[in-house]
Amino acid sequence: MTIETLIPLMAAVDLMAAIVFAVTGALVASRKQMDIIGFMWLGTVTGVGGGTVRDLLLGVPVFWVEDPSLVVACLIAAVAVHFTSHLVQSRYTLILWLDAAGMALVTVAGTAKGLDNDTGPLVAMVMGVITAAVGGIIRDILGQEPSIILRREIYVTASLAGAGAYAVADNVGAGRLTAALCGLAVAFVARGLAIRFGWSMPVFRARPGRTPEEIERDSNQ
Repeated sequence: MTIETLIPLMAAVDLMAAIVFAVTGALVASRKQMDIIGFMWLGTVTGVGGGTVRDLLLGVPVFWVEDPSLVVACLIAAVAVHFTSHLVQSRYTLILWLDAAGMALVTVAGTAKGLDNDTGPLVAMVMGVITAAVGGIIRDILGQEPSIILRREIYVTASLAGAGAYAVADNVGAGRLTAALCGLAVAFVARGLAIRFGWSMPVFRARPGRTPEEIERDSNQ
């Protein structure tokens, strides 16, 4: 696949990801009973937040500044949710699944952009995870929701797996389209299974501290 074909492809991925994340932000606004400006604000910052941080870290022009149509798309999506969110029976469930789709999309977009800027596979994977996580973090903080990355369900791990799948597929010469499909599938399936079955990684468990007697005994040995 030529670079001329890849540029519009990745632009389309950025657009889809921004819209999906904007919808999740607007759904949070509906849960908080915000006005239409609140919908537009929360939807837009969620839609472009992760990519903005990614581009600033890479030292490249911020994607929505170069192409303001992404902001327009986020605004339109947020307004649409403002008038239709009451039709959704379980907005939280919809947020989870849309967030999974958006996470997979921006993971691929972030990883691809990192590789395109010659960062190397590891840094590119980090860019993918940052792009995926930051938008959701901003949404949850502004919406006063429990941060999705602080829950026990797999989220960042799913993004990292998707970024890794993309980087490996690209490195072995599978082609960017194939690599993108691999990354999308791995990230979304991993997150979807975590949502469906409540899967999580092992967590740190605090251990009781040593008693004064144990400390004294160890110091005398």
